[in-house]
Amino acid sequence: MYQRIQVAVDGSSTSDRALQEAIRLAKEQRALLHIVHVIDVVPMVLDAEFIDIEAMRRAMRQSGQQVMDRAREKAKAAGIEAETRLVEIDTPAQRLAQKIVEEAKAWPADLLVIGTHGRRGLDHLLLGSVAEGVARLAPMPVLLIRGK
Repeated sequence: MYQRIQVAVDGSSTSDRALQEAIRLAKEQRALLHIVHVIDVVPMVLDAEFIDIEAMRRAMRQSGQQVMDRAREKAKAAGIEAETRLVEIDTPAQRLAQKIVEEAKAWPADLLVIGTHGRRGLDHLLLGSVAEGVARLAPMPVLLIRGK
């Protein structure tokens, strides 16, 4: 049914659950698996003249690469060879959900898997929901995996 599955990971336990489900589906469907991690450094540096922006970006890329390496190893341990892509937001107008969907379109995925923390009320209002944004923007089916 699905031939190209993309999963977005951020290193959290919720995204680990999404990764495990994406791996299971890829194995079951004999589908290709694409693992994406998005780095967003823009909000942190807009008003911070004293911060070494390039050092921060290098650290975030290194951390993001570690998340990707762990995800790839989990897929490999399950017998799935996965492609990975580290994506960086470089302008204030871009959002995580938008970048995840853009990557899914470009790859092109026919299923997008993402974890959701299930925030409600004030937390949801203040923090928003990347998963909700992905579900709204994606032209392909989106599988939301709830955290514990």
